[in-house]
Amino acid sequence: MSQQTIKQQARRTAREMAEKRRKEREERERRVIDLAEQVMVAIGQRDAAVAETEKRAGEALRELTEVEGLSLGEAVEWCGETVTVREATRLRRLANADGEPSDDVRDDVRDDVRDDGAALASAGSGGAGAGTSAG
Repeated sequence: MSQQTIKQQARRTAREMAEKRRKEREERERRVIDLAEQVMVAIGQRDAAVAETEKRAGEALRELTEVEGLSLGEAVEWCGETVTVREATRLRRLANADGEPSDDVRDDVRDDVRDDGAALASAGSGGAGAGTSAG
């Protein structure tokens, strides 16, 4: 075999190996892209489902407070305290189309904060009359 033939065969083999590796990389990249797309679609679907269920929860909380006349704190208690007043406020905002809390949401939060503050003050001071000296 001549030197020329050996070189040509070596070049051909090197090109074939390079082409094979290029195709393998392209196939892997296609698989990676497909899997990344599956992740993004699933996350998008999850986010849409969460947004929808949170909006429904907010609408129910709004109905509890506006139609049934409960304070937000009472509504939270009726829900088995599965949500906090803060979370309930956020959910009610989601149910509101413009995202701005209505006046009754602000009032409910003020009332609940006032109630929580009074309870904390009472508990922290040992109850009514605690902390005063008798003379």
